[in-house]
Amino acid sequence: MADEQIALFTVAAVQAAPVFLDREATVEKACALIRTAGQAGARLVVFPESFIPAYPDWVWAIPAGEEGLLAEVYTAFLAESVSIPSPATARLCQAAHEAGTYVVMGLSERNTEASGGSLYNTLLYIDAQGQILGKHRKLVPTGGERLVWAQGDGSTLEVYDTPFGRLSGLICWENYMPLARYALYAWGVQIYVAATWDRGEPWLATLRHIAKEGRLVVIGCGSVLRPRDIPDSWEFKHRFYGEAGEWINVGDSAIVGPEGEFLAGPIREKEDILYAAIDPRAVRGHKWMLDVAGHYARPDVFELIVHKTARPMISIRQEEPDR
Repeated sequence: MADEQIALFTVAAVQAAPVFLDREATVEKACALIRTAGQAGARLVVFPESFIPAYPDWVWAIPAGEEGLLAEVYTAFLAESVSIPSPATARLCQAAHEAGTYVVMGLSERNTEASGGSLYNTLLYIDAQGQILGKHRKLVPTGGERLVWAQGDGSTLEVYDTPFGRLSGLICWENYMPLARYALYAWGVQIYVAATWDRGEPWLATLRHIAKEGRLVVIGCGSVLRPRDIPDSWEFKHRFYGEAGEWINVGDSAIVGPEGEFLAGPIREKEDILYAAIDPRAVRGHKWMLDVAGHYARPDVFELIVHKTARPMISIRQEEPDR
C-alpha cells in the first residue's frame, strides 16, 4: 500500500441492469455510470457479477434437456462476452481514466488464450490511470452456471495495492469458500469486493460476516433484472419467465464496515449507485483484537497452501534443433 494515506475516500457500488446480451450497449451504459460515480467523488466504482453482457439467469430456468435452446442462448452469450484486452476493455479503461477512479467490473470473459469457445466468470480490475491491473476468474461456477462457465485457477487470486488500501475480492458463492477468503486476508486485503447475483437476508448476513471476520470494508454489489429488461425476441422469456413478477433479481447491494455495520444500503428493486465514505484507518485499527491471518491465526496448527501456477489448456514446447 502506498505510504501516503488520504484521510477519507469514497467507494461506489453500482446496482444496475445490463442491456441484455448486448456488449456494446452495456459497455456504453457502464462508462456513463463510471462517469457519474466519478463526478460524485468515488475513488473506486464496483459493478455486479457478469454485468457485461448479463448474468445468465436462464441456466436456472431452462431445463438441462433443452439442448437446442441452451445452445442458442449460449451462442449469443459467447458472441457478446468480452475478450481481455479488447476494444470493450479499452473503453472501460478510458472511462476510468477520465473519471479518475479505480473500477472493478464483472464480466463474462472469452478464453481467447485457447479455443475461444469457452467462458469464465471474471472480475476485471482497472486503475485510475486507465490501466488493467489484473483479473480474477471465478474458481467454481455454482450449479447451473457450469453450463456456461469454466473453472478459473489460482493464478488469478491477487490483491492490488492502491492509494487507499489493498483491493481484492471474490465472486458470488466463492465468498462461501473459507480458504479463498483466508488467502485474501493473509495477503492483506482491506477493500473487499463481493460481486454477486445473490440477494436476500442470508447473503446480506454473509457480507456482514466477511467484514467482521476480515476487519475490512466489503462492497457487496448485486444485479437487478426485470422481465422487461429481456427482449421479447427471446423464446425462453415467454416460456420460463411468464410468472416471474416484476423482478427477476432485486439487487440487495450494500457496503459494510469492519464491525459488520451497514455503511450504505442495502437497496433493492431499483437501479441506483450506493456511496460510502471510508476512513482507511478503520481497516487497520479494528485488527488489534481480531486478525484472523495475523495474531489470531495458528500456523503451528493450520496450514494453507495456495497454488498460483496457471493451468493453461495448451502449452507449446519448442524442440531445440540437433547441432
